[in-house]
Amino acid sequence: MTHANALVEKSAVELRSLIGSKEISPVELMQACIERIEAINPFVNAVTATDFDKALDQARLAERAVLSGAPLGLLHGLPIGIKDLENTAGLRTTFGSPVFRNNVPSEDNALVARIRAAGGIVTAKTNVPEMGAGANTRNAVWGATGNPFDARLNAGGSSGGSAAALATDMMPLCSGSDTGGSLRIPAAKCGVVGLRPSPGLVPSERRLLGWTPISVVGPMGRTVADTCLQLQATAGLHVSDPLSYAHAHTFNCLPQVDLSTLRVGFTEDFGCCEVDNQIREVFRSKVRLLSGLFKTCEAVEFDLGDAHACFDVLRAESFVAGLRQTYKDNPDMLGENPRANYELGIKMSLEDCTWAATEQTRIYRRFQAVFDRYDLILAPTTPISPFPWQDPHLTSVNDVPLDNYYRWLSLTYVVTLATNPAISLPCGLDHKGMPFGMQIIAPFRQDAALLASAEQIEKVSQNNPGLRRPRPDLLKLISQAVDLKSIVTAAPDALIDTTAAQVQNSAV
Repeated sequence: MTHANALVEKSAVELRSLIGSKEISPVELMQACIERIEAINPFVNAVTATDFDKALDQARLAERAVLSGAPLGLLHGLPIGIKDLENTAGLRTTFGSPVFRNNVPSEDNALVARIRAAGGIVTAKTNVPEMGAGANTRNAVWGATGNPFDARLNAGGSSGGSAAALATDMMPLCSGSDTGGSLRIPAAKCGVVGLRPSPGLVPSERRLLGWTPISVVGPMGRTVADTCLQLQATAGLHVSDPLSYAHAHTFNCLPQVDLSTLRVGFTEDFGCCEVDNQIREVFRSKVRLLSGLFKTCEAVEFDLGDAHACFDVLRAESFVAGLRQTYKDNPDMLGENPRANYELGIKMSLEDCTWAATEQTRIYRRFQAVFDRYDLILAPTTPISPFPWQDPHLTSVNDVPLDNYYRWLSLTYVVTLATNPAISLPCGLDHKGMPFGMQIIAPFRQDAALLASAEQIEKVSQNNPGLRRPRPDLLKLISQAVDLKSIVTAAPDALIDTTAAQVQNSAV
């Protein structure tokens, strides 16, 4: 293993400590990350726009701050990937859409500004589906992101680029966001950690419907501690987000949790989700391995009403708000998924919207009642093993047709409706040798308790081959010879042609 390889594979927490103690330089770390991106990204296409010269300049400034003894932020000197839905000053932000393929924001949004204020160095943007619609990361601007464990398969979405970049050690931290599972699903499929925080804990400036809790931004990392580090740097009240609030937690110093005192419930499907039979069996096997850690661990039943129709309406509302002007000006520039969401939304009535808001309240109350008996709920994060990225979405589970392209996200979006904090924790491999994600859900606004419990589960799991975080074989990935050009040119005919040179171009 080269020194650069050893460096990029260290956790964000350890890297930050080494920078603070002057044992490594932020410049040395940035150069190692750039080297890893250039070596591996052509095989997974996780990273999109870059400006490495600027990133290196920022690393030199970070190095000078360390040497001068200046106060250092929580993320000082750490390279970070920013999901390509977040505005980054001076760095192209395309939202995966041809409409915005040359968009270069003049300002950071609130999330990115906090990351920079904490000393994080924006190193690259990470790939997304167009406008974040769907859980298969591919678009007409940058092409498709492959799974680090098998680049022929999908990496999930919409934070698929962030998850794949983390899994291959391109950067120690990446940002994510989550409506129906966009943060948890790719974390599960790529074997990393993804936290959907309570709405408002991390402010989201780009959410146009500021009072709706279904869309959040949140941290992604390779460990729970890394995820907490980013959370600590970004959480808290911000005037741009009416749901944001001040918090009293120090997420990089979690409370002590004794797993043997916890009452844990588990569900394969929340009583309403289609789940592949083999994934059900994998989930049962993981629960059997974990069950002895807890005071009790038993199956729990849910009654979530008409959660699917409720999510349909609330999701469509957000797409109508976000795409109204684009659809009005040039609807043909929108891809199939964003356009379908918009057109679904404009057919809905005020009666539909008020029903959905009322139904979400009922779902929320029923969901919270479960936590009168349990401290945590376990569930699968995804209903199926990763499928080929050439397939736009999953069409059936156990030969049962799904009635729209995002219905296979229901294991995560039912939790979205309840607004509880949830984390996807790497939990070994599934029946096909691909990463399996365990979704862990905590009571309302108990983010710190969730993270503390997840960290203890992660610690115990490191000694169990059936539970520990899997790592991709990068030599195997390269040997598959799925290069960047083949990923792009194999995209559907409906996609705009994009050459590999364009995709790799770091000019902004």
